[in-house]
Amino acid sequence: MFKTKVTEMLGLKYPLVGGTMAGISNAEFVAAIAAAGGLGVLASANYSSRDDLAGAIDRIQELTDQPFAVNINLFPAMRPVDNNEYLDVIIDRGVRIVETSGHSAPEELCRRFKEAGLTWIHKCVGVRYALKVESLGADIVTVVGYENGGATGRLDLGTLVLVPRVVESVRVPVIGGGGVSDGRGLAAVLALGAQAAIMGTRLLLTREAPIHDNLKQALLKASELDTMLVMRSINSTHRVWTNRAAEECLELENQGADLATLLKVVSGDRARQMYAGGDVNLGVVACGQGVGLAHDIPTVRELFDGIVSQAKDIVKSLAGN
Repeated sequence: MFKTKVTEMLGLKYPLVGGTMAGISNAEFVAAIAAAGGLGVLASANYSSRDDLAGAIDRIQELTDQPFAVNINLFPAMRPVDNNEYLDVIIDRGVRIVETSGHSAPEELCRRFKEAGLTWIHKCVGVRYALKVESLGADIVTVVGYENGGATGRLDLGTLVLVPRVVESVRVPVIGGGGVSDGRGLAAVLALGAQAAIMGTRLLLTREAPIHDNLKQALLKASELDTMLVMRSINSTHRVWTNRAAEECLELENQGADLATLLKVVSGDRARQMYAGGDVNLGVVACGQGVGLAHDIPTVRELFDGIVSQAKDIVKSLAGN
């Protein structure tokens, strides 16, 4: 029932994409998402060298024979990397799908994507950005509404408006998200014209998610009201779970802090320590409003099977069957 242009192009069982999450989307988690029938996306920003990235890709290929992608990060970072080197690894290891995300389209990388025969997905926040990357050769565009966890951009458009506006504006298939946590969200996004749904927050509450159980339990108790926006002052707005680190970041912004000062609070190092050690106030974690719809901690496979089953039931009921 849910065979779409995206599932056909990428070779997926389900029209579900696991959002790239820095510090979380490691080899084992990506492999679990892929093996469950969705598209797992490895966060290249998690790796400090091309050898480390190559090792992670090798590990995924050991764990599953299903398709997966690698994300190239274009956002500001405390530890900038040479994305051309990382692209070398992606090509050398035979990865067929690349995702980019960030402030601007990666014009300098587009030619190499095409020459290597990669399927290129670009994640952006509005119509004009989607049109730009389509003109550069993007094969698929991903957009997520304001409910989304992580980068939200500055347009503040909800999923119900953003997804159909992009769908009607571009010729390439669209992956849509922002608040998708269950089969209702999948059915809704497909009804808006998207060819697949992307989710991140809901995947944090799975058994395979590589974060401490303290954080999982805290997120399980969270409601749709327990998120906030940070880093808007530096044009890098992110929606995160409301904890002491997030509140500290916002306080620093109100004092006029610069990027270097803010990164000391929102750095990946602090987040990784939180994920490993369980101090839920140590760092910030990207978290969407859909956290209020997560009520259990299944395996990724159980989650995906349940989402698709629920979506099928909804479609059948709407058709009067």
